[in-house]
Amino acid sequence: MRIVIADDAVLLREGLVRLLTESGHQVVAAVGDGDALVEAVVEHQPDVSIVDVRMPPSHTDEGLRAAVEARRLVPRTPILVLSQYVEVSYADDLLATTGGAGGGIGYLLKDRVAAIDEFLDALRRVAAGGTVLDPEVVGQLFARRRRDDPLRELTPREREVLALMAEGRSNTAIARALVVSDGAVEKHVRNIFTKLTLPPDTEQHRRVLAVLTYLRN
Repeated sequence: MRIVIADDAVLLREGLVRLLTESGHQVVAAVGDGDALVEAVVEHQPDVSIVDVRMPPSHTDEGLRAAVEARRLVPRTPILVLSQYVEVSYADDLLATTGGAGGGIGYLLKDRVAAIDEFLDALRRVAAGGTVLDPEVVGQLFARRRRDDPLRELTPREREVLALMAEGRSNTAIARALVVSDGAVEKHVRNIFTKLTLPPDTEQHRRVLAVLTYLRN
């Protein structure tokens, strides 16, 4: 894959460059601020970009805002955001850029980079157009449910399936995690789409819409 990296921490940035290069990928740009990220995405149109949420000058959400701008200028460009802490609102803002049009999106804690195989797998899934959310983000979503939660009609098992969908897992991977058949997962996914009244469309589009509903409530 052709990859852009944006992180102002030199050690992490160079570490990612080395890791990805040794894994057979090509890092077409490695930058340290949001403006440079946008420029690199527009120029190189990479297969995926890895972006730190907090970058200069204020070290708040410049990386996230740059990622959103990059997706505005290069629609559907895959973005994997890395964050030191769980910020559900950041994940929500990033997912909102899909607009139902697809394009891979990921939000992971930086600690996940240490699990190299899992990190590279998440990167591949985002590059392929998937949605990957850190399990800790998914866990916090359950903690902030409201009484008017549109997911209240889902059974506990359907909620489990939707949580794993939000982590970017395929039906087969969900079946393995829950120790059930692929057919059982497909049935749960169909029930989720029906209960959330998602319009008939492509499978990937409805999966993105389901994750958006899950994240925003």
